Amino acid sequence: MAVQTASAAAARRPAPTWLRRLSLLRESPVGIVGAFFVLFWIVMALFAPWLAPYDPNESDYLTLADPTPSAVHWLGTDHQGRDILSRIIWGSRTVLTVAPIAVFSAYVVGSMMGLLAGYYRGWVDNLLIRISDIILSFPVIILYMIIIAVFGPSALNIILAVTFIASPQIARIVRGLTLELREQDFVAAAKMRGENPLYIMLVEILPNARGPLIVDACLRMGYTTITIGVLGFLGLGLPPPDPDWGGMIKDSYGMVSIYPHMPLIPCVAISSLVLGFNMLADGLREISLRD
Repeated sequence: MAVQTASAAAARRPAPTWLRRLSLLRESPVGIVGAFFVLFWIVMALFAPWLAPYDPNESDYLTLADPTPSAVHWLGTDHQGRDILSRIIWGSRTVLTVAPIAVFSAYVVGSMMGLLAGYYRGWVDNLLIRISDIILSFPVIILYMIIIAVFGPSALNIILAVTFIASPQIARIVRGLTLELREQDFVAAAKMRGENPLYIMLVEILPNARGPLIVDACLRMGYTTITIGVLGFLGLGLPPPDPDWGGMIKDSYGMVSIYPHMPLIPCVAISSLVLGFNMLADGLREISLRD
């Protein structure tokens, strides 16, 4: 009897919030399409060693005379005879490694700045917001170019540059949410229990601000993907011969009128991943508006 009672109680117990939201994503066609694009590239990145038909840096010199798509190279080869499909697959691993780490780092820094500014207000708020204003006053792409040109093109420097530039934007979002949430009853109750400010900010305020931040993180993943592509196109991305979608466009840009597949295929890869993140963000926004 006790077992039956426990089973019934477990059946009545509501599912965790994140599981419920994930199941609601099925009701958003836009979110489903976005999730499909993102999951497709995640699978490509995870299984790149097994899915790529060739070594991404291996040259097939027999295709230099005719690099167009064929039965041997489904998406053709580039100007050095390297298989484009293999480089696209391996390039997804580059993007989906650098972009999430960069966005996560930016959120760690930006969230702390926003929490401190919104919770303490006063001179702390003024100082952090003025620092953010100074960084945001620079044109973004020029600031990226300056940072990468000074420190050199590498995955670590791209992550640091994204963190430096994106964290003030995130700080402003978190600050606005914190100013609203700090007046709620659960924050007052935590203060009455004697909780320290760090606990209140990280345990009471930040989890209750996760909805808008998750949507913004999806959008920011798309922005970061574009940034990595632009830096690669400008020659400030990952150093060769590592596959880089932006670098692939740069290397083949001069041949667009002769062999348009060379620059267009990596352009489609970048666009599909960015579109996936944007559509996923729209789907999550629809779900949050229904709750």
